[in-house]
Amino acid sequence: MDRGTVGSAQSGRLLVEVRQEGTSAVVTPAGELDHHTADLLREPLDDCLEKGLSRLVVDCSRLEFCDSTGLNVLLGARLKSEAAGGGVHLAGMLPVVARVFEITGADAVFTVHDTLDAALAE
Repeated sequence: MDRGTVGSAQSGRLLVEVRQEGTSAVVTPAGELDHHTADLLREPLDDCLEKGLSRLVVDCSRLEFCDSTGLNVLLGARLKSEAAGGGVHLAGMLPVVARVFEITGADAVFTVHDTLDAALAE
């Protein structure tokens, strides 16, 4: 498997790491995803798509909080990714983040995996 580092972005409350693994971009946000930090996730997701990586795996195992702005970033990436023939896979969501997806019904439009390994294996 190809494990090349694509990049990372950081603020005081959110760190986003990106790497390529095979034909997938693995995007790992750590911290709080909200109105103030959403662009730190949006930009790397858009960069991956611009580079032709349309299968995006978001490793949510270190994401501690996600508000509606963060959810909209992921929904937007999903639309762009699917238009490019790929998709957005969410992996390892903590219960507090999974609850936001359940309440809004967004869990029905994403492919959700219990672990990162499961998302990469699909």
